[in-house]
Amino acid sequence: MLKRQALLGLAVSLVLSLPFVAEAAPPPRPTTPLVVKAARLFDSASGAMVTPGLVVIDKGAIIGIGAGAKIPAGAQTIDLGDATLLPGLIDLHTHLSGEASGDWNADELDGFKTSDVERGIAATLYAERTLLAGFTTVRDLGSSGLIDVGLRNAINAGKIVGPRMLVAVNAVGARAGHCDPTSGYRPGLLKEPGIEEGVADGPDQMRAAVRYAVKHGADVIKVCASGGVLSLRDKVDSPQMTQAELDAVVDEAHALGRKAAAHSHGAEAAKRALRAGVDTIEHGSFLDNEALVLMKKRGAALIYTPVLCLRERLKTSGAPPAIIAKAHAATEKMASTLKIALAKNVIVAFGSDAAVCPHGSQVKQFADMVQRGMTPAATLRSATSVAAKVLGMEADLGVLAVGKRADVIAVPGDPLKDITRIEKVTFVMRDGVVYRKE
Repeated sequence: MLKRQALLGLAVSLVLSLPFVAEAAPPPRPTTPLVVKAARLFDSASGAMVTPGLVVIDKGAIIGIGAGAKIPAGAQTIDLGDATLLPGLIDLHTHLSGEASGDWNADELDGFKTSDVERGIAATLYAERTLLAGFTTVRDLGSSGLIDVGLRNAINAGKIVGPRMLVAVNAVGARAGHCDPTSGYRPGLLKEPGIEEGVADGPDQMRAAVRYAVKHGADVIKVCASGGVLSLRDKVDSPQMTQAELDAVVDEAHALGRKAAAHSHGAEAAKRALRAGVDTIEHGSFLDNEALVLMKKRGAALIYTPVLCLRERLKTSGAPPAIIAKAHAATEKMASTLKIALAKNVIVAFGSDAAVCPHGSQVKQFADMVQRGMTPAATLRSATSVAAKVLGMEADLGVLAVGKRADVIAVPGDPLKDITRIEKVTFVMRDGVVYRKE
């Protein structure tokens, strides 16, 4: 998780440099049924390609699929030609409230000088860019100043353009741990954080931190079970919470009807989180055989976050040598851990940690996942049907089928033959509203 946010001016310039910019507010929902046609359709339930591609939409829901679907009278048709229709993509690990620049020290300083209002405005641009890249749903795992809650609420109210969001408010973690925002600074310089910032000591305080996050709008609880790459004082794979503390966090999250996601690069931290009943392991760089066997047994998902830009960005941004070394170790090990997880049939789902790399650039991960041993169909399912099940939203999302929400995207050609086609999204619909059509 990023500890500091990028400059608002940088955010604006990044967005304006992209080849697509949407309206400031969502376009109106169509008043008549829509038929979206293409040469083919990806069935994310089976992983097969279906021809021809045809989806019938009315009032934000899918009412027909395939050549035999009944077309309502007065329906409008959008014919996308030699393209593939897919469900809207799902990213299970984002941080839409910020984005790293190319200057480590500037980002650190910006954390002290930029107001939450400015960060919130910048976040609207990151949300828009994410949606237009094809991600219609995201799980946002840790913010500050309730920016994630405000962003989610504004998107839900139709005030701004962005993906459907499930948010965590503050990540919950131990004092001096990866998610302690004051770790690495001299004593007395900053206010000592407490449960309002997600920092806690002992099981009782951990429960209180979970309750605080839920009180202020959390849909999911994020817990920092291990050290991290971008925090200066800790080892990337070190466990940072006791078994009792993790038990308290996960028990309280589940009691309040929220799933729990554990940031855990290290094996021992992951095993403690899994014994506590956590639902997902984020990153999982150094998982060992015992941890992966336990994941399979518990049905927990590995959220694979390769963060493709990380090492190069840190080298050129002036990051501390210790941070660069941790990034190298984690990214090198993460690739081999993925291969072992696949061999053991562990659930692998798509996450990006976007903010570390630019929002919208996570579409490049699909090709990396294929290179690491996944089939093109498996990578697409990891961000559609598999991700929807991880969220517990498989009744509404993840598959183009009658009764599901009308989240539909399109890419040119056939992504099963060339996975890089997923990087060229030309059509985006969320809840029956078209946000991008080329």
